[in-house]
Amino acid sequence: MLAQPEGGDSTPDSAWHLFRNRMDRAICFRMDRLGDLDIFARVAATGSMSQAARDLGLSPPVISKRIKRLEERLGTRLLQRTTRQIALTEAGRGFHERVLAILASVEEAENWVSQRAMLARGPLRVSAPTTFGRLHVAPHLVRFLERYPDISLDLSLSDSFVDVVGDGFDVAIRIADLQDTSLVARKLAPNHRVLCAAPSYLARHGRPETLADLARHALLVHNADHWRLEGPEGPVSVPVASRVATNSSEVIREAVIAGLGVALRSTWDVGPELRAGNLIPVLPRYRASHRVAIYAVYPSRRHLPQRTRVFIDFLLDLYGPVPSWDQGLVLPA
Repeated sequence: MLAQPEGGDSTPDSAWHLFRNRMDRAICFRMDRLGDLDIFARVAATGSMSQAARDLGLSPPVISKRIKRLEERLGTRLLQRTTRQIALTEAGRGFHERVLAILASVEEAENWVSQRAMLARGPLRVSAPTTFGRLHVAPHLVRFLERYPDISLDLSLSDSFVDVVGDGFDVAIRIADLQDTSLVARKLAPNHRVLCAAPSYLARHGRPETLADLARHALLVHNADHWRLEGPEGPVSVPVASRVATNSSEVIREAVIAGLGVALRSTWDVGPELRAGNLIPVLPRYRASHRVAIYAVYPSRRHLPQRTRVFIDFLLDLYGPVPSWDQGLVLPA
């Protein structure tokens, strides 16, 4: 329960360990005494040790033993037992009034802590992919922070998979196949990825009609040597060699819009260009794996801070069943 100070002797018989063990026992002893008070109050309220045992999930012998221990510690009888009922003694009545005040104070303290835990407040650390965070998180932060003025937000944009726990993030947005993740993953939105090219490129080089035709086209790829697609024949893997080498997905986006080749892009990234006709889908029967989606990941469902919960709910409400970037598009089934 108590941390050892830096530089302290860590041997079992050290003064520090003796002090810590005594403190731990003292804390446990006080918690146990509080439990005795709760048992006494329940017996006084019900007038029955059997009923108090049922209410508290304990056995009648345990209740009797705890009451006896309390009376021995106080040096006076609190309950008058007869064959038909249990009544408070004069000392028991005075003690009961004071015990109720103590238990009420404890309950008030617990409620205060619980209510604070339910308040959306405090620092919130969020990680998101660079482009997605810039396009679909950052523009909406004003509305989120106006709704929750007691939250301060730290948004870190990175295309690397951060260590959510080790790096101290409350939640991370990830676009991936997270079937095997050890974290809690909540799906925020689908991630449709389609093959596309600019009208100017297709006018110069023609439209590919089969996957084999891609070998004759300029392909634009970021951090991959294969496109893993799903089509009429099931999953397929297409080897790709990019005409443009870059560590930036945004460079590939600009290159495909400029007419340099064919790219596999997410609709959250190029939805407006597809709707406007600035990009044209090619090989529409093929798409990237449907298992890849947009998720919020966080360490545990237990004791999830309210600030994290409301942020995830905000994104779910923002994106909705059909995200704005997919609206108006004809997508593969």
